[in-house]
Amino acid sequence: MRKNILLLAFAALLAMPSIPSFGATNSKDIKEAASQVSNEPAVGTVQDAMKEFKNLSKKERKDRIKEVKKELSLFKEKKAAGETSTNTLLLVVLALILPPLAVYLHQGEINNKFWISLILTLLFFLPGVIYALIVVLGA
Repeated sequence: MRKNILLLAFAALLAMPSIPSFGATNSKDIKEAASQVSNEPAVGTVQDAMKEFKNLSKKERKDRIKEVKKELSLFKEKKAAGETSTNTLLLVVLALILPPLAVYLHQGEINNKFWISLILTLLFFLPGVIYALIVVLGA
């Protein structure tokens, strides 16, 4: 029974065409797929936005900068008030299930904190969970 479920899950993963990098055939498609997966905008998009910003009048530039400063101050106020984002909540849940993955997603790279979390989780699960929660919550 367990074998059948694993085989069905594996077959479903192989049949998934929704992952953008599977359909990529050349380097341009791969770069576009990577930009879709990444949180950072594509380089061309940033350059186009900078060109558009430079073409604005001085008054329009000042207005846009004021808007950005307002949004930034609102974000800082929310953060100071302790409003948790959905990402933090998901990382906490993931830290309870798979601590090294939560640490990796929080840090964005494989670094010392990831390796410590992996070793703690493999040796003793509970200390791995505690360490992952400490890293994710930033205490």
